[in-house]
Amino acid sequence: MNLNLTRAAAALKAPITRMALVAGLAVSAPAQAQVTVQDAWVRATVPQQKATGLFASVTSAKGGRVVAASSPVAEVVEIHEMAMDNQVMRMRAIPALELPAGKAVELKPGGFHVMLMGLKQQVKEGDTVPVTLVVEGADGKRENVEVKAPARTLNAGSGGHRH
Repeated sequence: MNLNLTRAAAALKAPITRMALVAGLAVSAPAQAQVTVQDAWVRATVPQQKATGLFASVTSAKGGRVVAASSPVAEVVEIHEMAMDNQVMRMRAIPALELPAGKAVELKPGGFHVMLMGLKQQVKEGDTVPVTLVVEGADGKRENVEVKAPARTLNAGSGGHRH
């Protein structure tokens, strides 16, 4: 009878150990997040407007770069920068946004930002816009970062600058 109890205990121990391991991974997963996004928002649009911008503070613990973005509310999502070119401020798409290790990179009007183009509907103040950022770590591994950005009024941000 003792042998049967030992076998029963061993049979129960393996699944319990696996469950504890899975639970431990689930608890530790948020602590391993390499990229954090804070203060995210998008600019609300007027009817018929087909583009808007996502602004936020993005930090990568170990460094990396934002290499792509997507959103179900837009046909095209690109990483952009505003920069002076021959004394004219120009906006252009860039292939990636560098994220130095441990340093916040500001996405803001008049600077780096994520453009949502070909909007499928008007983005109204108070709407929540989902955006997925694809971040490639220094090790080459990619991580999807889900952002839920509230829409703010047209004049939110730096002095009402508009695209």
